[in-house]
Amino acid sequence: MSRADDFKTLFSNIAIDNEATISLRYGEVTRACNLQFRDTDSRKDNSLQVGSYGRWTGIKGISDLDMLYIMPAGKWDTYKNDPYKLLRHTADAIQERYKTTTVYVDTLVVVCEYQNFKIEVQPVFEDEEGFWYPYTKGRGTYRLTKPRPELDTTTKVDGDKNGNLRRLARMARAWKNKHGVGMGGLLIDTLAHNFLVGRDTYDKTAFASCGQMMRDFLSFLAEQPKQDRYEALGSGQHVKVHKPFQSKAKKGLELADKALEAGEEAKANNRWRKLFGRAYPLSDATEVRKSQITEASYTADNTEEFIEDKFPVDIRYSLRLECEVKQSGFRTVLLRAMSSAGMKRLNVYKSKQLKFYIVSENIKGIYIVYWKVLNRGSEAVRRNMIRGQIVPDSGNKIKKETSDFRGEHVVECYAVQNGVVVAKDRIHVPIVDESEQ
Repeated sequence: MSRADDFKTLFSNIAIDNEATISLRYGEVTRACNLQFRDTDSRKDNSLQVGSYGRWTGIKGISDLDMLYIMPAGKWDTYKNDPYKLLRHTADAIQERYKTTTVYVDTLVVVCEYQNFKIEVQPVFEDEEGFWYPYTKGRGTYRLTKPRPELDTTTKVDGDKNGNLRRLARMARAWKNKHGVGMGGLLIDTLAHNFLVGRDTYDKTAFASCGQMMRDFLSFLAEQPKQDRYEALGSGQHVKVHKPFQSKAKKGLELADKALEAGEEAKANNRWRKLFGRAYPLSDATEVRKSQITEASYTADNTEEFIEDKFPVDIRYSLRLECEVKQSGFRTVLLRAMSSAGMKRLNVYKSKQLKFYIVSENIKGIYIVYWKVLNRGSEAVRRNMIRGQIVPDSGNKIKKETSDFRGEHVVECYAVQNGVVVAKDRIHVPIVDESEQ
């Protein structure tokens, strides 16, 4: 297949695959609100799908869905001085109609939890400025949001750029899910918009140029100045940057450059898969994952598992791993901290005690941790110890290992919330013999 066909396959593989279920749930929530506040049973009227799903920039695994329910203007006097009451009545109306659904009030919205996704319902009053939504922290008040210009701008710019705004936004989401980049959907769409409107390079291109467009976008991200907010596309409202993305964009740029260097060669597919994940097709459509790995005349069972086969992946938060390297009689060192201090590559000797742990994260709410330890190299194959199984944490969010044999080893950590991977990180552990130093 051509590179254009490969990117078409990527988009097909990352397309939202549960739209019927999402539409059903949106309709149920809308109907419950209409019955409560208007005494009608419409499943469509008076609601607005916003967020990534509403802008049509979301991808498979999307788990955080947003909906505005537009209140009758005549109800303003009832709720203007008590925004919490509006949220409470909305939650009660939904819970009354759908008793088995988990429904609760959370500061700005009513959260409806379903399997693998949730809908955040925001009851709002609309005027010429936009939508006024309840904000219940402190004494409680109403604040302004303007999603219609965001929706309209997305549609217009996507049309002006031959569909490339949504293509780029979806590729960026595949990248951030693969590499654990904690960027929100509106931030991604805003940056993709800013990138495209600032040049005419991709005004008429299509699938054949997607690789180059993604490469140039990653370069654009890597060169962004450090700042804590942007002005959202269309509305100009503030979009927060919860975690810097520039360093991961720079690493992504390196992967994209290597993939582009390979051109139409078969090895390019594996390089694009390193950037986008397994949704990017293999070089041969008939190729299947091998049950065994052969290296240096040795053969091992291919026991590696993949998190996307177990849970939907929708990275929304940041998580950072550290590795403590210890041996009796020697100074304890932190693998990543040493590297950050200026050592480009810190090798680990054999027979060390390794403790992996989460050094920082910004995850809201309770989450469950899973681990993956993957051994690479001829020694791992010779010993038939590829490993790579995904296992639940023992309860203390720590993974202990020993540096038994030389090779490139990888440890990954996943934070799972409501059945969805919302944060992840990996750390490489190059283990060598002391004689190799």
